[in-house]
Amino acid sequence: MAYLEKIREAQRGGGPATILAIGTATPSNCIYQSDFTDYYFRVTKSDHMTQLKAKLKRICDKSMIKKRYVHLTEEILKENPNISTYSESSLDARQDILVEEVPKLGEKAASKAIKEWGRPKSEITHLIFCSTSGVDMPGADYQLIKLLGLKPSTKRIMLYHQGCFAGGTVLRLAKDLAENNAHARVLVVCSEITVVTFRGPSETHLDSLVGQALFGDGASSVIVGSNPDPSIERPSFHLVSASETILPHSEGAIEGHLREVGLTFHLKDNVPQLIGENIEKSLEETFHPLGINDWNSLFWITHPGGPAILKQIEASLGLKAEKLRATKQVLSEYGNMSSACVLFILDEMRRWSMEEGKDTTGEGLKWGVLYGFGPGLTMETIALHSATIDHGH
Repeated sequence: MAYLEKIREAQRGGGPATILAIGTATPSNCIYQSDFTDYYFRVTKSDHMTQLKAKLKRICDKSMIKKRYVHLTEEILKENPNISTYSESSLDARQDILVEEVPKLGEKAASKAIKEWGRPKSEITHLIFCSTSGVDMPGADYQLIKLLGLKPSTKRIMLYHQGCFAGGTVLRLAKDLAENNAHARVLVVCSEITVVTFRGPSETHLDSLVGQALFGDGASSVIVGSNPDPSIERPSFHLVSASETILPHSEGAIEGHLREVGLTFHLKDNVPQLIGENIEKSLEETFHPLGINDWNSLFWITHPGGPAILKQIEASLGLKAEKLRATKQVLSEYGNMSSACVLFILDEMRRWSMEEGKDTTGEGLKWGVLYGFGPGLTMETIALHSATIDHGH
C-alpha cells in the first residue's frame, strides 16, 4: 500500500484553497425598483388587480433594493406573451432564451475573472457551473468551455436547480478540488437569469409576488487554487472550512417546481425565523474550534435573501449595523441574484479594501464567514481567512 500512498500524495494540492480572482457581470437592461410595480402590472396586463398592485408596491418599498438588472425586456415579452401570464404554458419559450443566455452571461463574468487572474486560460483544470435555469444537455458547462475556448479536457461539474444556497456549494466543491488535485485551478461560475421565474400575478399565490419583487439577474465567477504563484497570482481569501446542513423543521419553507408554466417559487413566512434560530449553532460549530466566539470580530458575507432575513440575523446575533454593509449594498444595487449573490458580495468587500487601504475585508479582520441559504431550507457555511493581511494566528 505504501507505493499507492506515495502516488496519492503526489496528486494532492498543497496548502489551503484560495480565491485568486473574482469577476461579475449583469445584463445591460436595468429596472429601478421605484418603477417596477407599474411596469410589472402593465406588461402582465394586470392593472385591474388593484389590491395586488398595492401589495407589490409595499413589498418593493420595503425591499431595500434600489435597482436590478434583468435580461427580460418588454420586446421579449411581446414576442412571448405566455411568459407574462400566471398559468399559461411557456416553458419552451423560456428554455429557448435561457439555454443560450445563461452560458453567455456566465462567460462575461468568467472572462473578467480570468483576465484578473493573469495566467493563460489553458491552465484552468476544472470548471464548476451553477444555474437555476435553462436545463439542457450538453449543459451550460459544455457551452462555456466552447465560448471561452478552454481545453476540452477541462473537468466539468454542472449544478442545476440548487437555488440561493449554491454560492456556498460551489466554493465547498472548489475547495475540495483545489486541495485534492495538485496544480488545480478551478473556474467557478454562477449564472442566474430570472426568465425562468418571471410570471404574472395570482390572487391565490401571493408568495410569487415576493419573488417578482426581489430577484435580479447576474453572473459571478471566481478562480480557486492552492499554492498560489506569488509572481502572478494575487490571493484574496482562503477557504478554511465548508459545511452544509438542512435546518430542522424547515421542510417546504422554500421550494421551486419546474412546470410547463416555468419555475414556480414558494416561500413560507417563517424563513427568517428559521435562519435566526439556527445561525448561531452553525457559527459555534465552525468557529469555536478556531478559538473565535465573538461574531462581530468576523467579516460577513451572507446571501441577502431579503430584508427580513438580514434583520433576523442581526437581531439573533447582536451584530453591529456595519457588519452586513457589503451584503446590503449588493442587495440594493442588484437585488437577490440567487447563487451569484455571495460572490458579488465578496467582490464588493474586496473593492472597499482597495479604496480604504485595508485588507480584503475593508475592516482589518482576519476571519470571516460566508453563508448561503436556499431551498430545503439548506444552509451552507464557509469559514474564510483574509489572504492579504499579516497572517499571524
